Amino acid sequence: MANLHFHYGVMSSSKSAALIINAYNFRKNGNKVEVIKPAFDKRFASQKIVSRIGLECDAMAMPHLTQYNPAPDTDVVLVDEVQFFTPSDIDNLVHIADQQNKVVMCYGLMVDSNEQIFPAARRLIEVGAKLHRMDSNCQINGCMKLATHHLRFDSTGKVIRAGEQFALGDSNYKSVCRRHYNALYHGTKQKTK
Repeated sequence: MANLHFHYGVMSSSKSAALIINAYNFRKNGNKVEVIKPAFDKRFASQKIVSRIGLECDAMAMPHLTQYNPAPDTDVVLVDEVQFFTPSDIDNLVHIADQQNKVVMCYGLMVDSNEQIFPAARRLIEVGAKLHRMDSNCQINGCMKLATHHLRFDSTGKVIRAGEQFALGDSNYKSVCRRHYNALYHGTKQKTK
């Protein structure tokens, strides 16, 4: 089994749910697991990962991972919202996977709502993490295509085309297929159903 994994997908592709299920299964099989999330992610709870379908597990909230060192008896490290960490944080996870022989599984977004790859995601690719795409359907009514992009909307339903790459929350985002992304982001159509 590879030691470094990146489970990526659009919002609502069950990344956090998969992390929670994997944490449960590893623990059930007698493995010691440490679960990490970014410290500024306080959407549901500061020391928990909560999926939209109601699953949850305890987590260590950390501002960065450059000094993180798992307990010696830890077998598996699970990292949620990995896109919010830095390339240096990823380098430390590589050290943990390779030098300490721990299984490190990261979960998060590959690209932002402007089709820009997150620096941490880029670093995971560069260091050869095993990639696992998590699929979801386009959230435009009636579309059943694979969601590959995110659109961010303002309070009036207009597409936002600039701004912070790092923004929490999903109430003003939609996961969409490439066709709907191009039509709404680059085209003249502004509002969704």
